Amino acid sequence: DGLLVEGKYQFQPECPFAPGSEICGQVIGLGNNVSKWAIGDRLISLTYNFGAYAEKIVLPAAEPTPLPDFMSYDEGAALLGATGTAHHALRQRGQLKAGETLVVLGAAGGTGTAAVQIGKAIGAKVIAVCSSDEKIAFAKEQGADIGINYSKEDLKAAIKEHTDGRGADVVYDVVGGDAFDTCSRAMAWNGRLLVVGFASGRIPELPVNLTLVKGYSLVGVFWGQFTQNEPEVHAANMRELFAWVQDGTVTPIIDTIYPLSKGIDAIKYVTGRNVMGKVIIKPNEEIS
Repeated sequence: DGLLVEGKYQFQPECPFAPGSEICGQVIGLGNNVSKWAIGDRLISLTYNFGAYAEKIVLPAAEPTPLPDFMSYDEGAALLGATGTAHHALRQRGQLKAGETLVVLGAAGGTGTAAVQIGKAIGAKVIAVCSSDEKIAFAKEQGADIGINYSKEDLKAAIKEHTDGRGADVVYDVVGGDAFDTCSRAMAWNGRLLVVGFASGRIPELPVNLTLVKGYSLVGVFWGQFTQNEPEVHAANMRELFAWVQDGTVTPIIDTIYPLSKGIDAIKYVTGRNVMGKVIIKPNEEIS
């Protein structure tokens, strides 16, 4: 949402528009011939055309996913985008395996926290990269084995040190900018550098000879498009995520809840990069 309102997102709607691309709520009306859902059903969904900063929204009947009874609306709002992205990135795009080393950039943020938890669920050694000791401690609470404070440490040297000189098998990068530049030089042979986002505000450029010399892959992650192109795989992913939430393997972490009237403040808080977990926005009309 921060990139969207700044005009830096890969898809830019015409103004005026309402930001927000994921929702959690309750069915209050049905279109003609819609039989898949009933009034009162609890759902989570992407909106695909933004507009989630609202009390009510119209969605195609095929898009939502049922919210399990064991999850609250707050948990549902915190789960879908962040955890779905991390799961798809690590399962399908990164092919992360037990015993491999996963480096998570922005490990204290919403999707970074999810990547830490999912990386541990898969059985990887997880290195959390954050900007402060407080965030490192938070990432370790989510399961990270090692923390690197890049404001104090040489990131490349630290990754090499914690991997016995091999480098990272998988890097989960939601930051871009300088962190991407550094990690592109700290990859293991047959490594996978996952391009997930650009929270730093700078979309980096890569000297592609690095991928040749170091024998690693640069892999893009576009979860929203994945859900459209591979709906069956997405549904299987969600089943695994819900099972992990139910048994406590994965926990949606909520940093702050803002009312809809404070949506601008929520975006400013996220873009200030002080978030630990997810920020969610509640409509003025409460749901129960």
